[in-house]
Amino acid sequence: MEPIDLKTIPVSPGVYLYKDVHGRVVYVGKAKHLRKRVASYFRPPETQTPKTRAMLRQAQSITTLITTTEKEALLLEASLIKKHKPRYNILLRDDKQYVLFKLNKKHRWPRLTLTRKVLKDGSKYFGPFTSSHSAWQTLKAVHKVFKLRRCSDRAFSNRVRPCLYHHMGQCMAPCCLEISHEEYSEQVQRVELLLSGKSNELVEVLTAKMYAASEAMEFETAAQLRDQIKAVEVTVEAQAAVIPTAHDMDVIGLGETDAGLALGILFIRGGILIDKKYYFWAGLDLEEAPELLLTFLSQYYNANSFVPSRVVVPWGNDVLGDETEAEPLAAHAEALTELRGMQVRVAPPRNDTESKLVTMATANAIDDSKNKRIVSPLAILQKRLGMSVEAYRTEIVDVSHTSGKDTRVGMVVFEGEQPAKDQYRTYAFTDEEGGGDDYGVLALWMERRLNSGPPWPDLLLIDGGRGQLNAVTSVLEAHGKSGLFTVISIAKARKDETGRADRRKGNIEDRIFLPGRSNPLQLKAGAPELLLLQHMRDLCHDYSIGRHRKARAGRALSGELQRISGIGPTMAKKLWAQYSSVKEMAEASVKDLMQIDGVGKKKAEAIYKGLSVFRG
Repeated sequence: MEPIDLKTIPVSPGVYLYKDVHGRVVYVGKAKHLRKRVASYFRPPETQTPKTRAMLRQAQSITTLITTTEKEALLLEASLIKKHKPRYNILLRDDKQYVLFKLNKKHRWPRLTLTRKVLKDGSKYFGPFTSSHSAWQTLKAVHKVFKLRRCSDRAFSNRVRPCLYHHMGQCMAPCCLEISHEEYSEQVQRVELLLSGKSNELVEVLTAKMYAASEAMEFETAAQLRDQIKAVEVTVEAQAAVIPTAHDMDVIGLGETDAGLALGILFIRGGILIDKKYYFWAGLDLEEAPELLLTFLSQYYNANSFVPSRVVVPWGNDVLGDETEAEPLAAHAEALTELRGMQVRVAPPRNDTESKLVTMATANAIDDSKNKRIVSPLAILQKRLGMSVEAYRTEIVDVSHTSGKDTRVGMVVFEGEQPAKDQYRTYAFTDEEGGGDDYGVLALWMERRLNSGPPWPDLLLIDGGRGQLNAVTSVLEAHGKSGLFTVISIAKARKDETGRADRRKGNIEDRIFLPGRSNPLQLKAGAPELLLLQHMRDLCHDYSIGRHRKARAGRALSGELQRISGIGPTMAKKLWAQYSSVKEMAEASVKDLMQIDGVGKKKAEAIYKGLSVFRG
């Protein structure tokens, strides 16, 4: 590593990034006092964890980013970890947002929906729930019993007659009928009690109303209330009362197994355990547990999460703090308070009940980890491909064109074994650049990919054979980036004159090519690692063809557009830049069309008139 003059390191709060010889970020950390934290990395090796020693062997330089407060440093650290996915940071692989119930209370007639994002829009949120299927089933049960509207605000304001749900007895139809607002609000309050974990209180209220209706000879109303009571009891039968309090809290437990660290989180709402989630990190021990816990807190909770008023962690600052940062939990509490908009406490158990909950979370996480010790396909690939670490980010590319026209390179991204659809990319090439030369197009694509910068993949998978692989690796070599990431290609088995796999050459399965190796890598047919690579390849192939077909259709539609008076090649391009489909163009008003650069009122009216042929 390059020598560091500690005097050049700021003494303020901030974030530091260790980078390897290729400039790739290998570790991101935050500190209340940057100089003290960076200096701690130069202590005797025997005082450091194995992971830290391995990171320092790879690190070549360090960069610092200054923040105003420790809280800002914490938020910036989480953002940079998510962006770069550094090799030596402890990553929360399953960081998806869980399902929440959303009750829009700002509307006169509130609607209950499912969402994965918490917005500061005045709505009330309940959850989270790790199983979207269970959440949908609960939503269906709630709608059958409590007759809240289901339609969107837009549909609600435009509806002229009751929908089918009203005729099925599952909606009061406040959109069209004159119903009692008090009665509707009462239904909303019952739903709030149910989702807040106050099911016993709700059952008591419904039971009292049922007896009152029966006494008043209103047997139909009494029967409806009886059905509501039964539905509530079925809905909450899997929940358990764990603490005698109405507060919401998340309880985190962390324990060591012989294979790694297991973490469990219990979601407690109104004293009821509504759900739980477990995580496992192989190869870590208790020495890394404090860092794991603090990293988990910064990565798990974000702007889209439901943040409870209290987060119970297994240890306090006496265990989690060090000489460079004595009270790390205070910064996390401050960051979570900002996310929630109300006070949040992050602290160890304060009584025997909470201690037992931490023990429960730990014990269940360890038990769950026993089912997660099956070697993953990515771990097998790491060994077979000779990679230094297990691949987390995998980029897969495929070329698609028709006789060299409308060439597109589709890039699909996997994080772990799951596709990251928000990171898919399409690269367009002109007919002159493409020309039917797949090798040349892949070389041009690699140039563009290097220019776009990180995050770099751990593994790049190319749909093609040895020629496609060489086209990409030659560009990496020319730029001195051969070791930036692992590159392989996957090609379908060769076929003989009958169209069947040519068994004489031993090519009955897809072949995996590696740089510098003449023979394909042999992976057993049906092996998990081969099936994963084939799944990645097939997904990318479908995506690439889809992008190409869209481009080809766009070319044809552009020709149709140019038949309209006032639309030439330049205007057609501007329309496609503004709208994603001809239908959107046709639905645009004259005022909307005037927002396009170079379009005045007269031209907009002409285009609007010409687009009428697409309005059906």
